[in-house]
Amino acid sequence: MQFIKLTTIYLLTTLTLFGASTTCKGIYFLNTAPDFLNTKLKAKTKELCFAEFAIMHSGVSKTPLWSAQHLTKDMLIRKGSRSTNFHAEERLHENERAEIIDYIGAHFDRGQLSSSTNFSDDIAYKESFSLANIVPQNHTNRVGVWAKIGENINTLVKKYGEVYVISGPLFLSNTPERIHNKVLVPTKLFKAIYVPSTGEGSAYLTKNTMDKEYEVIGIAELEKISGISFFPRMNMNAKMFVMDLPTIENSKDKSSQWKSITKENISKDHL
Repeated sequence: MQFIKLTTIYLLTTLTLFGASTTCKGIYFLNTAPDFLNTKLKAKTKELCFAEFAIMHSGVSKTPLWSAQHLTKDMLIRKGSRSTNFHAEERLHENERAEIIDYIGAHFDRGQLSSSTNFSDDIAYKESFSLANIVPQNHTNRVGVWAKIGENINTLVKKYGEVYVISGPLFLSNTPERIHNKVLVPTKLFKAIYVPSTGEGSAYLTKNTMDKEYEVIGIAELEKISGISFFPRMNMNAKMFVMDLPTIENSKDKSSQWKSITKENISKDHL
């Protein structure tokens, strides 16, 4: 039995240390991209490199499976123009991508995974409005808890100088919803965070609803839920550890009654 346990630990560690290759340089920690633990997710996927972020896009969901950023202090200081122009991603086959018309009348916002507010110049800013970086998102979630999570990540960037962030959707329903029978609607959204100067990380997780709730979980737990290996060069023990992240109460809007889901108050309806 002890041999089996040691073998299991070794296999988990091996899976963690060897990630996927990438052509998107300077985005992922040690230039090692996430990898699929659940190989079914690899169907119709394509890596897309942008100026300051990288996407793994799924032609099945017509959304990104993740959007990755390497955020630094300088990126939060330098800003480009503020013009919004959502557009279809022409590098994707038309049968595997979302179109602007797909979101019209859909009762969901076009939610950015890598936020345009973090990019340092006009090119990066405009690229963030590619629909390859977009998921159907509940409006209250997008302007509420998701926006606050983004503020908290910027706080971490200012504190540590650099942070690696991987944002993505989770499709956990047995009967997934699609807008116009095409673009898959996430049930939950996450932002996984790794701080290279400390070797620590955690993830924010929130339901794609109007609920003002979120939870902070370890990277290893997120990997189990998502079927994706994040930060493959991150120490396995660190993945098991839950790094303290800024709470929503510490963001700009202190009046809202945000609720952090903890082990003590979590219930089945949060799963």
